[in-house]
Amino acid sequence: MRIHLHTDEAGRGAGLAFKMAERGGRGSGGHGSLDKSITLPPDEIFRNLENAKRFAIDIGGSLTKLAYYSTVQHKVARVRSFDHSGKDIENEPLYEISVQEEITARLHFIKFENNYIETCLDFIKDHLVNTETKVIKATGGGAYKFKDLIEKKLGLKVDKEDVMTCLIKGCNFLLRNIPHEVFAYQKDSDTEFRFQTNHPNIFPYLLVNIGSGVSIVKVESEDKFEWIGGSSIGGGTFWGLGALLTKTKKFDELLQLASKGQHTNVDMLVKDVYGGACQTLGLSGNLIASSFGKSTTADKEFSKEDMAKSLLHMISNDIGQLACLYAKLHNLDKIYFGGFFIRGHPVTMRTITFSINFFSKGEVQALFLRHEGYLGAIGAFLKGAEQDNPNQYSWGENYAGSSGLMSTSPDVYPMQRTRSGTFDMFEMDRLERPLVNLPLLKDPSTYIPDTVDLTDDAMARKYWLTCFEEALDGVAKRAAASQPDSVDAPERAEKFRQKYWNKLQTLRQQPFAYGTLTVRSLLDTREHCLNEFSFPDPYSKVKQKENGIALKCFQSVIESLDSLGWEERQFALVKGLLAGNVFDWGAKAVSDVLECEPQFGFEEAKSKLQERPWLEDSYSQWLERLKEGPPHKCALIFADNSGIDIILGVFPFVRELLSRGTEVILACNSGPALNDVTYSESLIVAERIAAMDPVIQSALREEKLLLVQTGSSSPCLDLSRLDKGLAVLVRERKTDLVIIEGMGRAIHTNYYAALKCESLKLAVIKNSWLADRLGGKIFSVIFKYEVPCK
Repeated sequence: MRIHLHTDEAGRGAGLAFKMAERGGRGSGGHGSLDKSITLPPDEIFRNLENAKRFAIDIGGSLTKLAYYSTVQHKVARVRSFDHSGKDIENEPLYEISVQEEITARLHFIKFENNYIETCLDFIKDHLVNTETKVIKATGGGAYKFKDLIEKKLGLKVDKEDVMTCLIKGCNFLLRNIPHEVFAYQKDSDTEFRFQTNHPNIFPYLLVNIGSGVSIVKVESEDKFEWIGGSSIGGGTFWGLGALLTKTKKFDELLQLASKGQHTNVDMLVKDVYGGACQTLGLSGNLIASSFGKSTTADKEFSKEDMAKSLLHMISNDIGQLACLYAKLHNLDKIYFGGFFIRGHPVTMRTITFSINFFSKGEVQALFLRHEGYLGAIGAFLKGAEQDNPNQYSWGENYAGSSGLMSTSPDVYPMQRTRSGTFDMFEMDRLERPLVNLPLLKDPSTYIPDTVDLTDDAMARKYWLTCFEEALDGVAKRAAASQPDSVDAPERAEKFRQKYWNKLQTLRQQPFAYGTLTVRSLLDTREHCLNEFSFPDPYSKVKQKENGIALKCFQSVIESLDSLGWEERQFALVKGLLAGNVFDWGAKAVSDVLECEPQFGFEEAKSKLQERPWLEDSYSQWLERLKEGPPHKCALIFADNSGIDIILGVFPFVRELLSRGTEVILACNSGPALNDVTYSESLIVAERIAAMDPVIQSALREEKLLLVQTGSSSPCLDLSRLDKGLAVLVRERKTDLVIIEGMGRAIHTNYYAALKCESLKLAVIKNSWLADRLGGKIFSVIFKYEVPCK
């Protein structure tokens, strides 16, 4: 057996590779021999196994899916206010920054061929240190076959769980927690996968599991589901008949044959019967009238490829029609397909999609799951973890530790397509706080956070991927510089650079790997990779310095504003908000200026702004609303950057709203991203401003100004995944104005977001390419005031 290593690093993955090579010649105790080349990226497989607490396993006919829960120790940046009482604080830092260790929970899922199960179990056994359980939950047909082996190797009792219950629990879990889990397959598109927006209410739906046979289950709630039908004609039928017809014994090879075949050489079409389309019945001439129909009359041998393709069409069409009939009978419009028959193969998804579309006349959509192969393992894990109540938390995919969806199209990146011997990984991190929809979304079921889908837009995709590649060296340099006292910071920064670079190359070939590709997902993937190598907040020192400088200017800015007449002040406040938004270290045009011109400040930023009329300009309508309308009850403001933005832009605007009698909820990121202000930083900033300004001080004391966290650690904003406490507050305070500022939050995301209340979306465009795309120039202004239709 050959072992392929992705790098030369020594590590646990390399140890696993060695063991597999060592055992390769003598088989696996009767469970199959290690006769395939396998891909083992060191330090990737079985990550954090020494801290694994609980296990589950799903063993199918050919693939094993292992799930385990571990505690992950990683670095987090903390800020703490200094005690400045009785001190000259002129030259003191505003607050103390410390990097601390924090323990969080992570779910790991690994998929590999059954051939490697014994070797993998040996590796797990050798590395278990802190497991808390004596039981491993197991599901799938192989749970019976491999029960004795698992118990012998791991010393854990195998507790078998019902397959269908596990599949449904796993499906529900993914639908709730992975925003881009569901996709429809498109045959003749640049991108094969069209991802769907998750509906807030995931029920009811139909789950069609195509294994050896077909099971059709109606799912109505978390615990209410029923088997409503099925068929003995399924994946096993395709495999069995295919083997008889082609002498090909391997399932994937049979599908490869089918992908090269032409079914019309074997199938009798409508036009073969009627000489063309059947107008009276409204049938196209190219529809199949009889599967294998030509074999009764043709005096020739048919190719293996053509027979495999005909067989695939016959079984897929049968399953599609059956699923469609059950969906109509039970008045359901969502059908999720899973099982080993699917396994991400385009030829299978294509035929099922066509069948569902044809028989439902387009009313029902065939939907597939990005992590379909893990449903059973996830469900089995959840069954074993019920005492921890994992469903009370929100979870998020860790892009840094997940393989992503890979195309199986014959002409797309063949090295990525090889399934034999490849280990597939998927990780989910438990989030600190439960996430929910913003209650003010007009229609949560149709809300799409992102403005541009880079999966669809090839030109934009090429630009942004190149943009992130070109910025990567600077980000790695910034990360290393943020930890000057750490000896291994440069080494970790280089590992981050390599990891993110590899992710970007994957996304060039497979833009759909982690769902819909967007600027937001590129930014989030970068943050995940930074965190993976213990760089929780590379801009912490920059933010500390800029917050301190901006606070010294706060009083003079307020005095200047207060000296203006009412109408002049409103414009100055908006201009201040926009000028503050220029200070974005994530924008290269700005970071270059800030690096080269340390004296660049608030007034200089104002001079950079586009003169009115702005690129998007509804300021006159906003001013009219302030003049003629009553004060808003409560404004929710999503803040962007630290320093000048939050202190000299946002807080004066907040102060004006408070003076009008409007309560304010100021929402900041829960965790760091670029130089965006975090919730903990905003508390310190607000405390210092309150010491200087009686309006802010009084509002904080009387809880008319409330500082909250968003639940996000992203430079962008997904209004469907916000902190539950924030959502509760929005309802309680009867919020009737939402203000979203910044390029990431108001342009890359939410530009088209429809809300139930009035909204302001404002930003300065700090990217020349994007400005040109929108018909403007760099530092063009977006000021978008929207009032919902009555």
